[in-house]
Amino acid sequence: MEITRDAYRAAMLLSAAGDALGYRNQRWEYCTSGPQIHQELAELEGLKNIKAQLPDWPVSDDTVLHLATAEALAEGGELDVLWQNMAYRYVEAMKDMEGRKPGPTSILGTSQLRPGELNGYRIPFNPTATGCGAAMRAMCIGLRYPRPSELQDLIRVSVESGRMTHHHPTGYLGALAAALFTAYAVQKKPLVQWGAGLMTALPLAQDYVRAAGVDVDANLSSWTYFPEKWAWYLSERCLSDGVGPAKFPPAYGPLERDIVYKTFSLDGWAGRSGHDAPMIAYDALLGAGDSWEELCSRSMFHGGDSDSTGVIAGACFGVLYGLPGVPPSNYEQLEYRARVEAAADALYGLAWGKGH
Repeated sequence: MEITRDAYRAAMLLSAAGDALGYRNQRWEYCTSGPQIHQELAELEGLKNIKAQLPDWPVSDDTVLHLATAEALAEGGELDVLWQNMAYRYVEAMKDMEGRKPGPTSILGTSQLRPGELNGYRIPFNPTATGCGAAMRAMCIGLRYPRPSELQDLIRVSVESGRMTHHHPTGYLGALAAALFTAYAVQKKPLVQWGAGLMTALPLAQDYVRAAGVDVDANLSSWTYFPEKWAWYLSERCLSDGVGPAKFPPAYGPLERDIVYKTFSLDGWAGRSGHDAPMIAYDALLGAGDSWEELCSRSMFHGGDSDSTGVIAGACFGVLYGLPGVPPSNYEQLEYRARVEAAADALYGLAWGKGH
């Protein structure tokens, strides 16, 4: 499998771009109508006319926390060192949330972390920690552990990073999905196989949770929703066997997608949860092909949690297709672009060796 440094840069950049575009400085994240967002996009004269830069197009909490994950991974070290460093960076990231709208579970979870103390990266099980905050910051884990032979590392790191704030399977398995899909993009695994691949990884994640021995009973008693909802989705798209092609509704524009995406959701807010943020991103990738404009329409411009679905879809798109076909104005002046690219380079070096 051949992969370039540019693909890693594109993954991190287009993830941040997906965040900024889907967020639109809070305006579009909290707009509940995909058709209205598309109307406002037309009034802006389309995607190619958007300059995703400060002050109007900041990144949200998603990218700030994704950078925290990436920069912790980039420092390397043994797992206990990584966990502590990750916890520290998540706590520090919460100091950079003015105007970025972090979720309540991320706020609570980071307030419970005690980096530097023994097991200070662990927080109690939380029966309401089902949100997408773990998923939206995990794509870079797939860049760090991209090979099929590294699946156990990917599972371990995504689960533990996820439950530093979202200690509930619906939350932290979202981190596994986002990381795994990014690794699949690096592997050039056919898109139609990604969902079925996730289903085979979930029992391995459960084995890890049992072996880790932390709040095992509580975790197992809350486990079934995530795999059951994903099994339902894959059946809807005729992808249970990973063969395809994906089957979409005959009419599937912005209005129809808003309705369908709600059926993915736990509570009616599409993309808000750990299971359905990567689900909407995957759905968009399946339908968009190599069209950035179509990907944005499907994953960033809808009536749900559009920045959190956009960060995941953008990362995978960047690995698969790179920057050609993406308007440079969507990413050239992004907030934190230098940090994003530096993290991408560091992850590439760790995953593939400095000489590549």
